[in-house]
Amino acid sequence: MYYTVTYTIDSLDTCPTVKTFDCIYEAQDWIAEEVQRRVEHTVSHSPYALTEADIEALEEAEYSLVRIS
Repeated sequence: MYYTVTYTIDSLDTCPTVKTFDCIYEAQDWIAEEVQRRVEHTVSHSPYALTEADIEALEEAEYSLVRIS
């Protein structure tokens, strides 16, 4: 069985990143790495100091953009 992961930039993204994986754990690993990469990018480019709650909210928002089918 193949797993397709669709990861958008935002809710209006017309050209999302689409990856196919053989195993669910490979898909989950890629998602976790990609979410971490995007959150780190946002944190490092933020002009404001971010709290742990802010970072957790960013992670939650990123995970909401992922769909596995």
